Amino acid sequence: MNRLTPSPLKIILAMAFVVACWGYSPSGIHIGLVAYDPVHLALLRFLIASVFMAVVAVSRGIHPPKLRDLPLLFGLGFFAVSLHHVAINFGQQGVSAGASSVLAQTTPLFSTLLARFVFKDRVSAWRWGCVVLGLVGVMIVVAGDHGFGSIDAHGLLILLSALSWSIYFALQKHHTGRYDGLTLVCYTVWSGTALLLVFLPGLADQVVNAPLRVQLAVFALGIFPSALAYLAWAYVLAHVDLSRATMTLYLVPPMAMVIASFTLGERPTLMVGVGAVVVLISVLALNLERRAVVQVARV
Repeated sequence: MNRLTPSPLKIILAMAFVVACWGYSPSGIHIGLVAYDPVHLALLRFLIASVFMAVVAVSRGIHPPKLRDLPLLFGLGFFAVSLHHVAINFGQQGVSAGASSVLAQTTPLFSTLLARFVFKDRVSAWRWGCVVLGLVGVMIVVAGDHGFGSIDAHGLLILLSALSWSIYFALQKHHTGRYDGLTLVCYTVWSGTALLLVFLPGLADQVVNAPLRVQLAVFALGIFPSALAYLAWAYVLAHVDLSRATMTLYLVPPMAMVIASFTLGERPTLMVGVGAVVVLISVLALNLERRAVVQVARV
């Protein structure tokens, strides 16, 4: 039993690794966009991730998917990889890395809206309050980043990526138990990459012409946030309650801002910082209510 239970230190290190990887992602995207257009950046990033995951899959001997599950797996790949990353790449053309990391953290707020209007779940007044507070935080972030006068589709595309991520989580939640975490991550990455192959024409020219700094940044995007972080996150979820593990993700925006300050020279404004706090408080309050409901149900 003790051999199957990892030490708390290993779990903490895995959580810290996930935060560092996903905190790097906005800066890596900004560097990649110097030489790649958004669709080619998404494709190259996940071609690298797909090859890496293939090596992992062969070493771990994962099972092939069932034919009837292919629509589900491609749906997961579309929302988690294709739509999410194309939208966020286009969005970051006009949004700073720090602000992007905050806007991307609104996924739980969209999950609440999906629960009410798509899955017809009952949503409490507390959760509605969290959604409203989160939207206020989003407006503060946008205003502090470039100002309301410069609002365009870029910020909305970041929010679209968060919505896409929440749909991915909803699909995953309603089809749990069919595959283990590693297998599901592999097929999600591969199916999403397959859908991105429509953008393959023109990729080779951009690869040849991209400077070394950009190439290294994109390679890091493919290996760390797109592959290793998912594996580490699956490891964390296998040993830690989801509500507790999710709390770790509130460290991603501050980490993203710190990394962006070193790699991109970004200095987030006071309003972006205030908006980030408001968004994170709303998401934290949302998860605290869920945790309280679970504890009452257990009693």
